[in-house]
Amino acid sequence: MGKIVSISNQKGGVGKTTTAINLASNLVDLGKKVLLLDIDPQGNSGSGLGLEVQSLTKTTYEVMIGELSAREAIQKTFINNLDIIPSNINLSGLEVDFLGIEKKEFKLKDALASIKESYDYILIDCPPSLGVLTINALCASQSVMITLQTEYFALEGLSQLMRIISLVQSQWNPSLALEGVLLTMYDKRTNLANQVAEDVRNYFKEKVYETVIPRNIKLSEAPSFGKPINYYDPDGVGAKSYKSLAEEILGRA
Repeated sequence: MGKIVSISNQKGGVGKTTTAINLASNLVDLGKKVLLLDIDPQGNSGSGLGLEVQSLTKTTYEVMIGELSAREAIQKTFINNLDIIPSNINLSGLEVDFLGIEKKEFKLKDALASIKESYDYILIDCPPSLGVLTINALCASQSVMITLQTEYFALEGLSQLMRIISLVQSQWNPSLALEGVLLTMYDKRTNLANQVAEDVRNYFKEKVYETVIPRNIKLSEAPSFGKPINYYDPDGVGAKSYKSLAEEILGRA
């Protein structure tokens, strides 16, 4: 049965989608079958894998409102054993659609129940918010990975995310665990990045991955070519970092 991991942080631009795409691709390289589930209305996980997401009619939105089963919305990518349920701007209306609906927190969990045995990992790319979409993801997941950029405001708002995780644990999903904390956009040449990394490691202890993701132009370019970094720049530092992360996650497991 597949392990469902949400990749979350309510701050935007901290590497959630970059991590979702590249971790998924590297887990596949290591022999795993992976589903990438996009619950961000921006749809960047799909476009980062070469899909024209705004024209799609089989997306996370149709799954969440019950028009399609999760299996019906699955799309193959150009990478064997990496599937995706993409999203697009339609998903931004879900908050309104769910007004007054009972047990709305469990819509995603219920939808994934029939397919989770088909994958080794299901990675959920969460939006930069703590609304109904992120809560659905956390209720459906066994664990949550937090991406944290090594910059001045890195820890700002993190306490709010931890409160939401605690809320989900207490009310809906008591088995939800912290998968790990990933430091992103790391520039070892700066004192600030090193200080932030030290502060995060002091707070989260062994939950912080040894692997850090560097600030790297190739990682930024790869989505515009519709490719994960291990296909766009396979010998670069970004590709090596995400390979190391995938190996570390499997080693911990």
